[in-house]
Amino acid sequence: MVVTREKKRRRFRGHRTEHGAHRKWRGGGNRGGRGLAGGHKHKWSYVVKYDKTRFGSHGFTRHYTGAKAVSITLSQIDSMLDNFVQMKFAEKQGGSMRVDLTKAGYDKVLGNGSIKSPLEIHAKMFSKQAEAKIQEAGGKAVKV
Repeated sequence: MVVTREKKRRRFRGHRTEHGAHRKWRGGGNRGGRGLAGGHKHKWSYVVKYDKTRFGSHGFTRHYTGAKAVSITLSQIDSMLDNFVQMKFAEKQGGSMRVDLTKAGYDKVLGNGSIKSPLEIHAKMFSKQAEAKIQEAGGKAVKV
């Protein structure tokens, strides 16, 4: 058995004893500040390597350009005509059908597809192709 030369009480005096390794039990100065302190100074190499977007402005803000119009195509109008009648967005007037798309929540009529019967369609906007196809079918495109 090895002989203990100094008593424990004597051995543990001194600045590196008790709290483990000599780096422990010290303040934030031992690690160059707490957290990301010094990110723009002595810890700059960390920022360059791992956190490139921490400083400065990046990209640009796209400003609001206005709400997009809610659109519907002619083929959708033709297929949903019965639903529009039930929900009272459309009604028969003489030989044609009057469809109010503003009540239904639509803003613009697009010219995709075709319509079979003459319709009088009320909406805020129409594409050129949609207006032409509505008039070809014998209907009217009324801008509200």
